[in-house]
Amino acid sequence: MSYWYAFVGICYREWLRFFSQRARFAASLVRPLLWLVVFAAGFRAALGIAIMEPYATYINYEEYILPGLCAMILLFNGMQSSLSIVYDREMGSIKVLLTSPLPRPFLLLSKQIASALVSVLQVGAFLVIAALYDRPLEPMGYVLVIPALFLVALMLSALGIVIASRIKQLENFAGVMNFVIFPMFFLSSALYPLWKMQEASLWLYEICRFNPFTFGVELIRFALYQQLNVTALLVVSGFTLAFVILAVAGFQPVKEQGKPGGKP
Repeated sequence: MSYWYAFVGICYREWLRFFSQRARFAASLVRPLLWLVVFAAGFRAALGIAIMEPYATYINYEEYILPGLCAMILLFNGMQSSLSIVYDREMGSIKVLLTSPLPRPFLLLSKQIASALVSVLQVGAFLVIAALYDRPLEPMGYVLVIPALFLVALMLSALGIVIASRIKQLENFAGVMNFVIFPMFFLSSALYPLWKMQEASLWLYEICRFNPFTFGVELIRFALYQQLNVTALLVVSGFTLAFVILAVAGFQPVKEQGKPGGKP
């Protein structure tokens, strides 16, 4: 029961922090809605979308970028959650958490799951608004996308914790995030198909093709249309496991060694 109480306590703290920051929730929705309503209207004529999986016919640009915008919310919220870890470290509250008698991997994984659940909630709110904006999908697609959203959110949350474990000062966080968020987002299939990137630049296409965020976007895209992209599932699962291991390793205590009577 101690594990369950600890997990519920961590989730409750994360959700309490989220609901107390209403501006954060509003910002998480304004950003993708701006892309969906404003930018998509401008790019609609320039980026014609051909028939491609998982689509059975031609689609408009708004429909194409919808999964990418869902992944954008997960990406930004994952990085926002890691910012709270850097802040908690400076305030000392993260030390209280990690000095718990429970295993440190369990505590960090609970933190990642709590952050992922918050991210899925934000995406759910965005999908409701997108459906009202005349982008409704099949009802079963909204159900099947939930596991995909959670797995991608878990991967990005773990990545954020890996970065947070290397950042010691809050002032350095924003600069580091710019070198993570924007390359991962723009060098992916979130805003344009990879074949469009291949026509423009072959080496940029290769970067997009091996970007783990691309596989996260495609996993969400296929799930929304009641299909499973096995390759994307395996890649996202592999990166999630790798990031979780690195996150746990990043918060392991450093043992200082030294000779008796000498300086460590």
